[in-house]
Amino acid sequence: MAFNMISKVVYGVKGGVTGTLKGSADIGSALIKVVKDITVSTIGETGDLIEAGINVPASIINGAIKGVSELGVTVIKSVKGIVTGAIQGSTESGITEEDAVKGTVAQAVLSAKELGLNVTDVAVEAVNGAVDGVKRIGGDTLLATRNSVLAAIDSASEIGDEAVNSVKTALHESVDGAKNILDEIKK
Repeated sequence: MAFNMISKVVYGVKGGVTGTLKGSADIGSALIKVVKDITVSTIGETGDLIEAGINVPASIINGAIKGVSELGVTVIKSVKGIVTGAIQGSTESGITEEDAVKGTVAQAVLSAKELGLNVTDVAVEAVNGAVDGVKRIGGDTLLATRNSVLAAIDSASEIGDEAVNSVKTALHESVDGAKNILDEIKK
């Protein structure tokens, strides 16, 4: 039952993103709002899944990334906007900031692997998107940075040691505050 609902969420979001953005002259600027609106709508329709502990934000990320990839847009550059919009919509719908951040970043990294994208680049964009999304809602950006870095590393560990090392290096070099978090993890 839960798997069927998750599949419906993923394909519904994919169709919503593709249908809404198809033919748009500036997909990048419209992406955050589209994903946010789809997230609010989807969470409203799937409240029972959230109560059952099913990670709807992760399903939304998966569907949005697949939708953007169908449009022929550079997916890696779109990840930040997708994650930003999903976090805004998730928190507006009552999902905790922490759950939204962890779910969206983790799924972005896993979706990158599934779609054959550069996991390292997607991880950096997802972390930046998570921090941007939390900043836009007036949340705790330091905590968002920590939670998103940890989620990216945890997801990369499901892919393999090489992915973990690459993601750590990229986050260390590209994300403000990640160096301190990574140094703390080593202790």
